Amino acid sequence: MQPQPREITADYRRRAGILTWSAIVVGALMAVALVVSVVFLVRADQDTKNAAYGYLALVLWVGIAAGIPVLLALAIPAARMRRRVREQRR
Repeated sequence: MQPQPREITADYRRRAGILTWSAIVVGALMAVALVVSVVFLVRADQDTKNAAYGYLALVLWVGIAAGIPVLLALAIPAARMRRRVREQRR
């Protein structure tokens, strides 16, 4: 005998929305960091006096690498929760 799934409450739906938007924000920040790091690399490559921009690009890449597990930790539960909400509405 399989246990019955619990009812999905308004709080559950709200948390699913918060997780979803948090994942979107983190993903957007990571995309912006990637673009900015490329701009920094281009500036660093143009002139040796701007070499510090290359190091800033490396710092951004470390931030992006550290943000990947955070993005996964937000996006995977958000997707599962939103799927449960959609299935319950049917």
